[in-house]
Amino acid sequence: MVRSEEFIQLLTPEGERVEAEGFTYDHDDATIAANLRHMVLGRRFDTEATALQRKGQLGLWPPALGQEAAQVGSGAAVADLDMIFPSYREHSVALMRGIDPLDMLKTFRGTAMVDWDSVAHRFHLYSFVIGTQALHATGYAMGMQRDGVVGNPDPADNGAVLVYFGDGATSQGDVSEALVFAASYDAPVVFFVQNNQWAISEPIERQSRIPLYRRATGFGIPSVRVDGNDVLAVQAVTEWAMDRARRGEGPTFIEAFTYRMGAHTTSDDPTKYRERAEEEEWRGKDPIARVRSYLLARGAIDQAWLDALEAESEELGVRVREGCLELPEPVLEDYWELAYATLPPGLAEQRDAYLAYEAGFEGEDAR
Repeated sequence: MVRSEEFIQLLTPEGERVEAEGFTYDHDDATIAANLRHMVLGRRFDTEATALQRKGQLGLWPPALGQEAAQVGSGAAVADLDMIFPSYREHSVALMRGIDPLDMLKTFRGTAMVDWDSVAHRFHLYSFVIGTQALHATGYAMGMQRDGVVGNPDPADNGAVLVYFGDGATSQGDVSEALVFAASYDAPVVFFVQNNQWAISEPIERQSRIPLYRRATGFGIPSVRVDGNDVLAVQAVTEWAMDRARRGEGPTFIEAFTYRMGAHTTSDDPTKYRERAEEEEWRGKDPIARVRSYLLARGAIDQAWLDALEAESEELGVRVREGCLELPEPVLEDYWELAYATLPPGLAEQRDAYLAYEAGFEGEDAR
């Protein structure tokens, strides 16, 4: 199944519902309002983390500004037995899965490694090596297949894998290898590409001569392109793909056509390689504004609802700002004990040398 060059859209940038062949949104306005809340809180967390980096409190941060609908819409399609494999930018999805925002900051502040229970949250650890998570996800999906968690009569007994990566990762060999294995073994995995138009400073036109979703056809994988700024369409398309996978019908490739409003990471300056007019054009397609307009027009939310959400957003901002500064400094000697069940002699010598060096600073402020 390969869709046309146009993407699937169910809610226009003006906040008007439209129809799309083959896809409908089967949820009520309360669900849409819940998605709006997730998008607003995700953006607030992302904005606070970016500001913390600019103030020197984080070493680095990968902003997700403008990609909230792609993340929340797809995250809303996840069921109890499903597993998510993120890259390093899926902050809104992480919040939806119950990850503590302060746990997400630890890696970027340098106080801990990636630090959450991936099994309990059904959300794997962030992957910082571009594209590797596609292989990890495919292998995990093949394991679910062999464990009998796919294709059962009761839908509640089935699960699938959702893996995120960006347009730049599609140029990596790991992603191609993952597509080969997924297609060959009908693995229950959905490849979700957030095409935000730029792989750091390289535009998508330099990476692919055809739309990204069409590349999946060469691997024999059904593909679809969706308006990545339309949370309704993203949820509908991802639910369809995840249902296919859970039933044992194999992988799907989704291209969410969106835009990165901010920098690739806070070490990047997008003004060096893209035009302001391009950014302004995409601001008119803001994923949050269109949902807010739709719900207000429907009378599903009002100003009091928005004020309450703003208060909740402010509480999150305060918690992130204050909590970041209170993250405990790591005890470096612990890492020798955490790496091995039985510490090899060479590393034991290294540890002892470090501890002796550290002891020389006792009584001083510096460690």
